[in-house]
Amino acid sequence: MRIGELSRRTGVSVRSLRYYEEQGLLTPVRLPSGYREYDEQAADTVRGIRLMLAAGLNTTTIAELLPCMIDDGERLRPGCAGMLPDLQRERDRLTGAVAELLAARDALDTIMNATDPIEPVGACAVPAGA
Repeated sequence: MRIGELSRRTGVSVRSLRYYEEQGLLTPVRLPSGYREYDEQAADTVRGIRLMLAAGLNTTTIAELLPCMIDDGERLRPGCAGMLPDLQRERDRLTGAVAELLAARDALDTIMNATDPIEPVGACAVPAGA
């Protein structure tokens, strides 16, 4: 199938599909005309890529893990337990990012709670009619 058909089947933009190809996640055959030709399994591959992106993995990590993943049509799962340390590393990275975001939110809450609700002055004054 051509890239437009793959885009329609998966709901993923042609631009994203080209990016996945650049990242080595999809490998179409190039026809003599220069067109990309994808096999039927490409739609499943794109589904796996999207699931792994939604799980917070970057394309470099996906390129490493995707060949070892099994898509049974209902879910994506590791093909062997040897992948678990890599997945745990990514989970730990996400946990750290969540902690940083929560700390940033708490800092913003502190600033907001310290704001005096009195009339704004100086640079904080909103011009009339705004």
